[in-house]
Amino acid sequence: MAEPVQVAYFYRVRWGHVDEWLELFERNHWPILRAQLEAGRYSEVRALVPRFHGDGRADWNVLVTITYRDWAAVEDHADPELVRRLYPDQDRFRAEEARRFELLDAHWDVPLTERPLPRERPGLG
Repeated sequence: MAEPVQVAYFYRVRWGHVDEWLELFERNHWPILRAQLEAGRYSEVRALVPRFHGDGRADWNVLVTITYRDWAAVEDHADPELVRRLYPDQDRFRAEEARRFELLDAHWDVPLTERPLPRERPGLG
């Protein structure tokens, strides 16, 4: 049986634009992700933001994690027909997606491998 694969998508949105970026993400990208979640390609999608600005390092300010069904689901891409069906006004969709990416200073994806922890309590010496 194929194992699920989790990928962390880190975004560093330009200062002062996180709310706008999140609004565009929720309007234009979340419905695509939700449709793929409902279709079984994903088993979980989560979005996280730091509670306070300035927490830790300033490498990222939005984190989205997706748990894919398997590696084949990672390599597969969203069906263009799904995007056309969800967004009949393709010009507006493309313009808003372009704006969402204009607001980024950086973006990177990190496929994760779970490291099982020992069940036994390690010896102290």
